[in-house]
Amino acid sequence: MIGGLVQILFFQGLGELLSKLVIPLIPGPVIGLVLMLVYLSVRKTIPEGVDTVATTLVQHLGLLFVPAAVGVVMFLPQLRANALAVVTALVVSVALTVAVPALVLRMMAREKPNADGAD
Repeated sequence: MIGGLVQILFFQGLGELLSKLVIPLIPGPVIGLVLMLVYLSVRKTIPEGVDTVATTLVQHLGLLFVPAAVGVVMFLPQLRANALAVVTALVVSVALTVAVPALVLRMMAREKPNADGAD
């Protein structure tokens, strides 16, 4: 289990380094996650330790939302003062999150015309 945790933290650390030195616009954990995905894809298997650690983290994922909830409560007066902007941002981001993949899927699913011109 320790080996799996070390592998996950290694890729996160590598992602942080790349984020600071090469690609500052992308968060380090995201880069690390992509690097780990590439590594696991090339390897074609998931190491048992990584699987165990990842499963345990997913089972306790709800605990990671506690700090965010505390932050919301702590900044409730600012959220109330800017409620319209916050709600607008949430609605627009949800609409774009649903619409963009749907449009991409629609574009990808279009049938290509036959090479001989017959439909």
